[in-house]
Amino acid sequence: MKLGTKLMGGIALTTLMATTAAQARDLTVISWGGAYQEAQRGAFFEPYIAAHGALRDEAYNGELAKIKAMVDTGDVTWDVVQMEAPELENACDEGLVERIDWDRLGGQGQFIDSAAMGDCGVGAIVYSVILAYDEAKLGADGPQSWGDFWDTERWPGKRALRKSAKFTLEIALLADGVAANEVYNVLSTSEGVERAFAKLDEIKDDIQWWESGAQPPQWLAAGDVAMTSAYNGRISTAVSEGQDFATIWDGQVYTLDGWAIVSGSENLDAAYDFLKLANDPEQQAVLSNAIPYGTIHPAAAAAVSAEVQPQLPTAPENLKNALHQSTDFWIDHIEELNERFNNWASQ
Repeated sequence: MKLGTKLMGGIALTTLMATTAAQARDLTVISWGGAYQEAQRGAFFEPYIAAHGALRDEAYNGELAKIKAMVDTGDVTWDVVQMEAPELENACDEGLVERIDWDRLGGQGQFIDSAAMGDCGVGAIVYSVILAYDEAKLGADGPQSWGDFWDTERWPGKRALRKSAKFTLEIALLADGVAANEVYNVLSTSEGVERAFAKLDEIKDDIQWWESGAQPPQWLAAGDVAMTSAYNGRISTAVSEGQDFATIWDGQVYTLDGWAIVSGSENLDAAYDFLKLANDPEQQAVLSNAIPYGTIHPAAAAAVSAEVQPQLPTAPENLKNALHQSTDFWIDHIEELNERFNNWASQ
């Protein structure tokens, strides 16, 4: 081979390597936005960047269709996504997210039992949907239960509920007097479903639907709604910023979110590096101290401040009359009940 040919070949190879490096995509992590994602930046994203390099974070509202489109077309631009438990397991069944190699995370034994979310999920947080209102507007003796949430004569004005069957149907049955430990027995019957929708019919004209976790505290602050269901951490953050919002733990509906890796991610190694960091007990405590969601690693709980402990969904006092959302129920019924709910809400 002539020298010129060797030289040109070397230049071409160098150019190809530079182009490939330039085209390499940063690890992209998808979460729920707002105050929660801001807390994640301090607890996870910035430490990851310091230890491993670049990371992009984006927000979404749980649109599984976006992930499906990426996987189906082979154009995967998301890597690690935080998902609600039923959607995560359904995505796993459809092959939209990778099966977790727990050996790469040090094994399942170091986490709480429910942190292994099927074959494809790694627990992220324990969170809950609670009732909230503005004490500055309704006073300290405002609504104290989901039954009160339905009392439009004593507390007139709009009420905000999440625009989904999940959480909303459970809340309707709790408001109708169903005990927390009986909710899924009732909701598993056609009569129970009718009962939930009949209860929602009572206040349908007064409901303002929220789709993003940032909306309930914004609407309370603006006076757009008299009371709302909300993620507990979003309300706590608003209180820390000076709002007079009350959190009613009676009838809280609590569950886990999990991390999943999108199938076909080109950043698989980086994704596992991120999951290791996100499940480090010290970093989990940083998150909980910034926004009070429960931890997944048992060793993290001790590092959560004494001030924050009572604000966690898992605090013993807050678990009285709480409903642990059934992932199994929603895996079996999410499609049919969402269809029924969406048709009802649009009428």
